[in-house]
Amino acid sequence: MPLEILIALVVGGIAGIAALTHVAGLSRRRTFDAADKARTGWLREFPDDRVTSVTLLSDPHAALVEADLGAGLVWAMGADTVARRLAGARAARRGDRLILRFPDWGAPRLALRVTEAEAHAILSHLKEAP
Repeated sequence: MPLEILIALVVGGIAGIAALTHVAGLSRRRTFDAADKARTGWLREFPDDRVTSVTLLSDPHAALVEADLGAGLVWAMGADTVARRLAGARAARRGDRLILRFPDWGAPRLALRVTEAEAHAILSHLKEAP
């Protein structure tokens, strides 16, 4: 098979898969419209934790989770979720955004649009972390 045809087939196949994924709704960013969705995302990352409370944030793509082994955030990365504990994180305010820097190369930085009360709740957990 000539290389030009093979390249066209590969590019067309990849574009077709991307289009089908988008049309099927699988490319939508995950939202946390219920505490159970955030709890499930947290437990995928930390299955041994016992979640004591979940606070849905005004940003529908993130939630504050309190668990036996420490508080943390769970947020959407595309259609998937990421969860990190607040222990060792650093925070800075920039307008209506709270910038968190985690000591983890897999998810080093998170910028959230939060209300003043939500920022206070997250920052209070940072002060409690060992």
